[in-house]
Amino acid sequence: MAALGGLLSGYDTGVISGALLYINQTWDLSVSQQGFLVSSVLIGALLGAAANGILADIFGRKKVIIATSVMFFAGSIFCAFAQSPQALILSRMFTGFAVGAVNFAAPLYISEVSPKEKRGMFVSLFQLAITAGILFSYLINSAFANFEHSWRLMLAAGVAPAALLFLGMLFLDDTPRWLVLKGRDDEAKEAFRKIQGDIDIDSEIMEIKKSFETKDTDKFKFKKWLIMPFVVGIGIMFAQICTGVNTIIYYAPTIFKLAGFNSNQSAIYATSLIGIVNFLMTFVAIAYSDKIGRKPLLYMGLTGVMLSLIVMSCVFAFASSLGDCIKWFAVGSLLFYIICFAFSLGPIGMTLISEVFPLKVRGVGMSICMVSNFVFNFIITYSFPIMLKNTGAANTFMIFVIICIICLFFVYFFVPETKGIALEQIEENWKSGVRARDF
Repeated sequence: MAALGGLLSGYDTGVISGALLYINQTWDLSVSQQGFLVSSVLIGALLGAAANGILADIFGRKKVIIATSVMFFAGSIFCAFAQSPQALILSRMFTGFAVGAVNFAAPLYISEVSPKEKRGMFVSLFQLAITAGILFSYLINSAFANFEHSWRLMLAAGVAPAALLFLGMLFLDDTPRWLVLKGRDDEAKEAFRKIQGDIDIDSEIMEIKKSFETKDTDKFKFKKWLIMPFVVGIGIMFAQICTGVNTIIYYAPTIFKLAGFNSNQSAIYATSLIGIVNFLMTFVAIAYSDKIGRKPLLYMGLTGVMLSLIVMSCVFAFASSLGDCIKWFAVGSLLFYIICFAFSLGPIGMTLISEVFPLKVRGVGMSICMVSNFVFNFIITYSFPIMLKNTGAANTFMIFVIICIICLFFVYFFVPETKGIALEQIEENWKSGVRARDF
């Protein structure tokens, strides 16, 4: 149920791709205005991720998730009734605040209630929900493509995932680790009985307490060994975003029209294929992240993403020779990109940032990572239509290829393999100075 928070993020990510084509018919926007409209949600998301790390540690993971569902519900209505580009941008910023908060609160919740042997699988459910939200948005875009005020209907439909998340979270407890952190041991024991009744609960609570005890003060102090978790967390967010995924998700219909699809409807229908593949391939990460590990999936995914971007660059570089075939090469390469991203960088990135931080700074640490995620996202999303116009599609996609190569080296040297390791043991490894490659 907590993973359904990803529906909020996924829906908002996907719905603007189709709505943008019709918003441009309502208001004649420049490429710079289009980039800002699409990326405006990320400004709100940045603020949401920054503020809610502290709030999640104070009020709990559950209350933050519930609050985000209420905000997303209201934001979807504001977007649907916007009477100017400026009002729509402000409404998307408001919605973005909820997206930013849920993108760290939901994986954090899931990570803290999951058994170590299946943590990768359960956190990957959040990414599955994101892909389900994207697919849902693409289907909504297709359904409303021929309606009057189509983009308003597309944005208004966001109330559905918001209501679903709100109702579901009302019936859940907060995480036992947060309850122990707040000294509510009896509630933590009850939560453990519901989610892992076969473990030694008293021993588990003692281990949690041990992980955040300090010898001379109750106030947590930043230690040198904490640098590496932040390097890993921010670095994997860079890899997840700056290899170009949201240029595909946000601008797929625009890319398809550039590649030769004649109508808005045909471009939107082609985009629906991406949503379906994205959703289905996330099951690979759910099935294998706890079997073959996080890093092998990252290696395979990054390599596939890089190859698909090379093909995409060549497609536009030799467009005159390909003729009408260009649009099918574009569809094929984007589908392969999404296949590779969906079983690697998408779910594994969210899993890693929920694992690498010690309990006492996990909320703030994940919040900082999500802030970096949305900063990277804003830069890439805002600049993409400008880059397409000024440098051309071929050069734009080749820039992403170079970033993929850099990210492969980063994963090898700096990302630890966390498969099957308890959260408390990961913290102990950092404290002991164990290199990421040696986890």
